[in-house]
Amino acid sequence: MRVTAGVSVPLRLSAWRGRSGQRYVVGVHALAEADLSDVTEAVLIAVCREGDGTARVVDVAAAGALPRERLASSWMSAVRACGATEMHVHRLARDEAERSAVIADLQDDI
Repeated sequence: MRVTAGVSVPLRLSAWRGRSGQRYVVGVHALAEADLSDVTEAVLIAVCREGDGTARVVDVAAAGALPRERLASSWMSAVRACGATEMHVHRLARDEAERSAVIADLQDDI
């Protein structure tokens, strides 16, 4: 699977279902450990874990082919301020158009 290529540590997987009913598999990372400078060509889902364990989407964004550290840093700060504690990364969207479609599908619930 492309999602696990190059991963040397165990990866926690989960999934989100968009408004369309489409299911998106994601790798789950603690926001404190997430380093967006290494994340390219992916959909990033900032998540707040509620007291009862329920996950809530805070924001959804795309990472393109080239890392954009300044933008990533400001986005991470903004989602942290909104309560995000986890970063869910969907790497199976093949191109910018697919990433945009995933974002639109998931953002309907924000």
